[in-house]
Amino acid sequence: MELNNIVPLPASFFARPTLEVARDLLGRWLVHEHPSGVCLVGRIVETEAYRQDDPACHGWRLVNPSTGKVLPEGRAYDLFAAPGTAYVYLNYGMYWLLNVVTEPEGVGGAVLIRAVEPIAGLHFIQARRPSARKPYELTGGPGRLTMAFGIDGSYHRRPLTGPPLYFAAGNPVSEAEVATSPRIGLSRGTDRHWRFFVRGNPYVSPAPRQR
Repeated sequence: MELNNIVPLPASFFARPTLEVARDLLGRWLVHEHPSGVCLVGRIVETEAYRQDDPACHGWRLVNPSTGKVLPEGRAYDLFAAPGTAYVYLNYGMYWLLNVVTEPEGVGGAVLIRAVEPIAGLHFIQARRPSARKPYELTGGPGRLTMAFGIDGSYHRRPLTGPPLYFAAGNPVSEAEVATSPRIGLSRGTDRHWRFFVRGNPYVSPAPRQR
């Protein structure tokens, strides 16, 4: 794939309401110009939205209700960084999860990238996911995705608007292709249908509520 034809999304794309960004990322491309020299490209087919007023968000209760100031506590403070910034954390001490910060700087929000459909670098992805037997086992699910793409905590707080790791314009999907559901694996905020995915795509991670 010619990198000259890939157009990164600007920070302004992410400086919008989180739910808008989560839906609009479907069909866009996640690009990783890996240190090995391989260019990995995946079409985003599943996302989840998180906001500061959401009990499932790491930034929940970091805003002082009386002053409106953000408490500079822990990694979750980075959810209030500039839009387009990477928020990467280790889940259950095992899997790195890739999020992109949304909303204007100072407002907490992020979109979790849950699944992509491989477009380029498939041999590299398969080598990193040798046990995969079905499409979603390659890059369906946020932990599988980061393993397949070679993404780890070193990308935390980096801008995702240019190499080596960034989002590109890709091909947005139509409303008819989009489905929503509650987010997966949560104990709080389960009433919010803030998971967006491409209907029928084989790389979407399995969800008990949908299958």
